[in-house]
Amino acid sequence: MEIAARIDQTKYDVFRWRYELSIPKKLVLALGMACLTGLVAQIRIVLPWSPVPVTGQTFAVLLAGVLLGRWWGGISLAIYASLGAVGVPWFAGWGSGLGYLAGPTGGYIIGFILAALFLGYFTDTYIRSRSFLSMLALMLLANFTLIYVPGLLQLGLWLNLVQGEPVAFTTLLSLGALPFIAGDITKAVMAAAIARGVTPKSAYNGEVDKGKWANWRIP
Repeated sequence: MEIAARIDQTKYDVFRWRYELSIPKKLVLALGMACLTGLVAQIRIVLPWSPVPVTGQTFAVLLAGVLLGRWWGGISLAIYASLGAVGVPWFAGWGSGLGYLAGPTGGYIIGFILAALFLGYFTDTYIRSRSFLSMLALMLLANFTLIYVPGLLQLGLWLNLVQGEPVAFTTLLSLGALPFIAGDITKAVMAAAIARGVTPKSAYNGEVDKGKWANWRIP
């Protein structure tokens, strides 16, 4: 019991510390998460039938909002996208430049920012969101809507420009979604387990369900 209490207190202290950091220090943490995203982006499997590779980026994206919190997870991915656009070679395959963002995978990178903002908001607002099942549901929702939707929209536009004619919706799904579902579910399960383990189950910034989180359900 004493060990468990110490672990819980440490988690609370870390997240409280993270919440109370000055803006310059939060920027440093955001840059660090951007670097981590760039590193795992190099875990890359090229699919011969699709211009979209399998990468490890999603795993870092799902954790960015949890670890950095409201706004700052999204800011870290905005830093990742912005610095990559101006030449830092940390997109998948050591890619960089505005042309990369305008290419077939650019929409997914924009979706990364939205997903991290979404998860950061829930992590800092609801204690209930930090349970494994709640976090897994939120991560799957973020992955399959906030990342996939802008990703597929830009992929479809890119294919239309390349081929000169509209692409069937089923073809778009087979190129930009279906091959990645199993891997993304696996990454979400792993990220949710980590989030469950590292997040405190007590309020550190005035969460709205303070004192009643155990009986709360996210609307």
